[in-house]
Amino acid sequence: MTLPTTLDQWLAHCEQLHPKTIDMTLERVRLLCARLGLRFDVPVVVVAGTNGKGSSCAMLESIALQAGYRVGLYIKPHLVHFNERCRINGAMASDALLLEHFQAVEAARGGITLTWFEYTTIVIMRALAHAPLDLVILEVGMGGRLDAVNAVDADVMLITSIALDHTEFLGDNREAIGREKAGVMRPGRPVVVSDPQPPASLQQRATELGADLRQLGVDFNFQGDKQQWGWRGRNQRFNSMAYPALRGANQLLNAAGVLAVFEALRERLPINAQAVRNGLAMVDLPGRFQIVPGQPTLVLDVAHNPQSVAALALNLDQMGFYPATHAVFGAMRDKDLATLLPHLAPLVDHWHLTDLPTPRAAHAADLAALVQAASTGRSVSIHTHASPDAALKAAAAAADPADRIVVFGSFFTVGGVLKDGLPRLAARHLG
Repeated sequence: MTLPTTLDQWLAHCEQLHPKTIDMTLERVRLLCARLGLRFDVPVVVVAGTNGKGSSCAMLESIALQAGYRVGLYIKPHLVHFNERCRINGAMASDALLLEHFQAVEAARGGITLTWFEYTTIVIMRALAHAPLDLVILEVGMGGRLDAVNAVDADVMLITSIALDHTEFLGDNREAIGREKAGVMRPGRPVVVSDPQPPASLQQRATELGADLRQLGVDFNFQGDKQQWGWRGRNQRFNSMAYPALRGANQLLNAAGVLAVFEALRERLPINAQAVRNGLAMVDLPGRFQIVPGQPTLVLDVAHNPQSVAALALNLDQMGFYPATHAVFGAMRDKDLATLLPHLAPLVDHWHLTDLPTPRAAHAADLAALVQAASTGRSVSIHTHASPDAALKAAAAAADPADRIVVFGSFFTVGGVLKDGLPRLAARHLG
């Protein structure tokens, strides 16, 4: 077989190796990691949960970089470029760097069949293991117990908020999903839980393992007013801090969990208050309640399950008055669409529904019926489009300068409007 020579070719190669897109086992990944001698000589933080993982990872990275540490980050999924998944010292890994590790994984793989996700996870973990770093942050893809990232024994685990998502694999209630997320815990090691109402299954599993459980409201907490906020942990306090640069009502929950992780690592990676302030002020993560100034205002958010869409609705409600709200929406058909849409429907006047370039996606025509039902008799306009880019152009053409456009749903939806760069909207009679 002729081996691929470009990143795109390698990614296409990975798609052909396994009959399933998702194969919830760890044995094959562990075997290949052992063959590769994959190990980390620096502290590793694994981040699991349903919502808030990406924001938490970005804050961990930003604060550690501001403290002067060399940081590697595996974050997913990507919006536009695969390289977004592997960050070294705040920058995307180059194609050339990743190709070296694709070749090494292929040479060691032999007859082991891997899914696309498993293969690319091992490639990125190997890239981070070979880089000169002081801290490695690994985001779990789905669940925890059987996720490829769980082949690594982390030094600290962070579990963010838990909600119903991927129920066909993880269970149809928060307790079952909590047990899957708890699979990242390790005996005697710190596990930070930033969910304010965690499933009992998390504490139960921590007790069974003898893990060092650190819970929001018990081992760390935060308080704030409209101007500033403060955090206290078991042995540390940070006071009079500005709010994180990431917008949204849930970002203090995420930031509180992040500071608890650094408290757990303080003997190996001490962080001072200035690094915390600078890191939170400079953190950047596209597609998480990202507000793009313009006329009309544009909001980008990858909210795609009921909890995250409810948070998006709250954040939109707090933005102030807009004469009309236009929504660009596309999502996977296996999401709980009938439950998530009613959270946002009262705020939307015009819907632009889009097909997405993946077999898992719901068709725009099917979304239209769900949107109509969620609108409960309100007079709304509904349009369907072949792509997110086309949907956004139609929304922008229909909007007045004082309106706002919300692009939400799948990473494919937000990524689809970012593929040519950040859109800067000018209403039709302003251009």
